[in-house]
Amino acid sequence: MGKVVVSIVMGSDSDLPVMQEAANMLEQFNVGYELDIVSAHRTPEKLFEFSRNAHKRGIQVIIAGAGGAAHLPGMIAAISPLPVIGVPVKSSNSIDGWDSVLSILQMPGGVPVATVALNGAKNAGILAAQIVSTACEETREEIIAYKEILSEQVIEKSKRVRSQKD
Repeated sequence: MGKVVVSIVMGSDSDLPVMQEAANMLEQFNVGYELDIVSAHRTPEKLFEFSRNAHKRGIQVIIAGAGGAAHLPGMIAAISPLPVIGVPVKSSNSIDGWDSVLSILQMPGGVPVATVALNGAKNAGILAAQIVSTACEETREEIIAYKEILSEQVIEKSKRVRSQKD
């Protein structure tokens, strides 16, 4: 795996089972990443330090997952010059996940956060790899190969479904 260029952060270790899906996709695309916990509410100083300095450490994309009030992605986006992908996490204290979705999705003008589906860390990992691939041909080739595999899988499933009718 290459140099660390994606940072995956979450508000709590309870988010790790969801956020691990982003890490898994980055590993599949051979994109270097780091994992950490940065709580917007419990470690605000760490949040500010992380957000101000991630780009100085060579990070190109930040994936931030959070449940409940889900302020982490938006706060990072308010401070960092990097693209931020928000992953709303359905947590034990959430309102069926909608509070997290809306907290990340409804950002004010000037502070964008790319938002994936509830617990959609897999897509966040893919999107981060696609962003990295704009400047890395090797990663782009990995993405192209992945999409070809997806297409082949659908074609194979289609054949199976159609053959059941016969």
